[in-house]
Amino acid sequence: MKRLKSLLSLALCAAALPTAHAQGSASYPERPIRLIVPYAVGGATDVIGRVMARYLGEAVGQSIVVENRPGAGGSTGAQYASKQPADGYTLVMMVESSHAVNPNVYAKPPYDPVKDFTPITNIANVPGVMVVNAAAPFKTAQEVIEAARANPARLNYGSSGNGGLSHLSGALFGSTTKTQLTHVPYKGLGPALNDLMAGQIDVVFDNMPSSGALIAGKQLRALAVSSPQRLAQLPQVPTYAEVGLKPMNDMSWYGLGAPAGLDPVVLKKLAAAAKTALENPALVKTIEQQGALVDYQTPQQFRATVEKSNQAWARLIKDIGFEKL
Repeated sequence: MKRLKSLLSLALCAAALPTAHAQGSASYPERPIRLIVPYAVGGATDVIGRVMARYLGEAVGQSIVVENRPGAGGSTGAQYASKQPADGYTLVMMVESSHAVNPNVYAKPPYDPVKDFTPITNIANVPGVMVVNAAAPFKTAQEVIEAARANPARLNYGSSGNGGLSHLSGALFGSTTKTQLTHVPYKGLGPALNDLMAGQIDVVFDNMPSSGALIAGKQLRALAVSSPQRLAQLPQVPTYAEVGLKPMNDMSWYGLGAPAGLDPVVLKKLAAAAKTALENPALVKTIEQQGALVDYQTPQQFRATVEKSNQAWARLIKDIGFEKL
């Protein structure tokens, strides 16, 4: 009899679990949420992440605290985020660099960019920009190419770290132009730009949100941008396609995700809040001022974006003969 009572008690507890879980999902969010940014303060991911955190927080009804975890081209923060509880209280910036480029350049990637995450939405598509110190002798991309050909491995470029998009952009530049630049990895593009302005490195293949203000302030000089046409903010700067670097002329996606296994109810709430945030005119204006374009996607659409981008980068990395890390 005693054993029967114990079994009945366990059965009742088990039956109550789905109800308790549903109630928890229904009341989400009950406390502040954190957003993992796998890059240093000042880079494009950080800039867009902080803008999104502000307006998403307003839409979902809780504050969202940004936590930077830079390193290894975004791999450090992305891996950390993938190991967190899938309860909706840890979100992560899922960007092309950390969730399509990085996993394909490592022989043994520490996380799966699709299986280990729950895509929520794309936030924006961002044009890349090739920048040099404003005091550098290079006035055009062609002058950098000519200098690199005349001095193999003497010119160097900074990146957000090994395996990131800025690293692969430099490798793609070298492959396309038949030149060799020396790669200098940093823990984010912010530190790389600081050294560029200090004259410690020659070139950075950056994104507009992190370089835009420095270009406008004449601390950096833009030589080429990756966009379908010239940017309104930089009408005098040619696209990569215009300077003969068509393989580099694609914009990058910057999105939002969570650890894998996120409750569907919580996912639905976050996706709806993200849509509200991305329709806010103030957010749209802020993103566009960075030279980027807002691009809301449903979780299903964003998952497809991540999957297709991984396939494309896998092919490209193979085509340019990049040696995996």
